[in-house]
Amino acid sequence: MAIEATTLERKAQAGTKPLLKVRGLEAWYGESHVLHGIDLDVGEGEVVTLLGRNGAGKTTTLKSIMGVIGKRKGSVSFGGQETIGLPSRAIARLGLGYVPEERGIYSTLSVEENLMLPPQVKPGGLSVAQIFELFPNIKERLRSQGTKLSGGEQQMLAIGRILRTGANLLLLDEPTEGLAPVIIDQIGATIRMLKQKGFTIVLVEQNFRFAQTVADRHYIVEQGKVIDMIPNEELDANIDKLHGYLGV
Repeated sequence: MAIEATTLERKAQAGTKPLLKVRGLEAWYGESHVLHGIDLDVGEGEVVTLLGRNGAGKTTTLKSIMGVIGKRKGSVSFGGQETIGLPSRAIARLGLGYVPEERGIYSTLSVEENLMLPPQVKPGGLSVAQIFELFPNIKERLRSQGTKLSGGEQQMLAIGRILRTGANLLLLDEPTEGLAPVIIDQIGATIRMLKQKGFTIVLVEQNFRFAQTVADRHYIVEQGKVIDMIPNEELDANIDKLHGYLGV
């Protein structure tokens, strides 16, 4: 059974200004009803993860927040503005940035062209020089084709590209999937640094041990609903329950 929205609000981290509120979010792929009433809150400056088994609806939740899914209903409020009726391009202009699991790197474009492709939607984005400081590998490969990069380099490019746009809420789908441990550590350090700079991040992640190193709270998604929320400081105490949720 999904937990009530009021429970989410009581359990949300104290002292954070609400930035994203999702209530009763439903979504479909064609005739397939995938989300059945997602409720979640994300405070300004928080890192929040969506955990759950494969097919639970985590990626669909990110796509629905971003408006890149065919049919959705419910409420998605960002900074107090309802976005459920807006197209994805209008949602992006509000300051939401989405990095899909497949990263979306264009094979016909160079690394530099991929990096500069998205328009700036708001002031406050990172400069190219700041992105190079975060991800020096990108600077070294500027003339390479985007898909000639390693998986880790493509992930860095995908994140760096969004940071340039001025988005202040980042939706990251499986950023560590298939990456070497040293690259995972770098992605983790980047997420923690972005949090310190005031970015808000919603993260879909299968590796809950990695999620534990970066997140403030964890929502558990099952069969298209949020069924629990565990603060990060309580994760170890609830590890058996989490294993049950995730089928570990």
